[in-house]
Amino acid sequence: MKTSRRKFIQASATIASLASAQKLFSQSQKVTKPIVVSTWNFGVGANAEAWKILSKNGRALDAVEAGVQVPEGDPKETSVGLGGLPDRDGRVTLDACIMDENANCGAVACLEHIIHPISVARKVMEKTPHVLLVGDGALQFALANGFKKENLLTEESEKAWKEWLKKAQYKPIANIENHDTIGMIALDSSQNVSGACTTSGMAYKIHGRVGDSPIIGAGLFVDNEIGAATSTGVGEEVIRICGSHLVVELMRQGNSPQEACELAVKRIVKNQPEKSKEIQVGFLAINKNGELGAYALQKGFTYAVYSNDVPNKIFDAKSFY
Repeated sequence: MKTSRRKFIQASATIASLASAQKLFSQSQKVTKPIVVSTWNFGVGANAEAWKILSKNGRALDAVEAGVQVPEGDPKETSVGLGGLPDRDGRVTLDACIMDENANCGAVACLEHIIHPISVARKVMEKTPHVLLVGDGALQFALANGFKKENLLTEESEKAWKEWLKKAQYKPIANIENHDTIGMIALDSSQNVSGACTTSGMAYKIHGRVGDSPIIGAGLFVDNEIGAATSTGVGEEVIRICGSHLVVELMRQGNSPQEACELAVKRIVKNQPEKSKEIQVGFLAINKNGELGAYALQKGFTYAVYSNDVPNKIFDAKSFY
């Protein structure tokens, strides 16, 4: 009888311990506002620029635009803006979108010759009745609004492209940043949320290919009542589930940002069980309480956080595999 009672107490303690651990695992990291978070290691430099605005009680929209301009203008970053790896025809095409606290949004896709597509996207949002401009139309709009036409193909990226042409094998590698995006979301001191997402897309893609990054609801979604989410990785799989919108809606249903990101990743696994083992997709989210979450298919997805509590630090996201 005593043995049974002892076993029962031990079992109960074990269950309680597991439940406590599970609760801790599912809780989102919480920081005080303002806060800016962004995908991958190059988010550190981007966050630093955004923080210059947020720390002075500036608007989240201005912060995210300024922040993502840093990797866009860096010729050494081969996945965003200047220096981005080209498509298989040797053309650097850029995608970007931006969204503010009032559900205003703008985007450009397959845009050539402009270093800062995020700023063109903002002009689309503020100066047109449209959300998305593409290709030559996006370029014409940019030039008409004072943007300078420039060559985005650096010597390094051109050399890499010519080397790729020898085999012409299209097989992006998970977690290699030259195949990824910067997504940035911020909560400012006025409790407003905005986000930006910009990329040169998959290296050596078919000319005209567009991923999730410029698509509102896929690569980025903001709802000022709830929070915001952004994504990175293989955009086709994010588009299939309207990933960032899904994360925000899951938060609306009462899930924490961490739980919402995990559920979205698991949706991809359910839809594409075999393919999901070979690719990378990651989600990053914040809610209006300043809680944040991140989750990916594979290990290796990193994100950067900057707030009064977290001085621009890189974190490793949890993963399904």
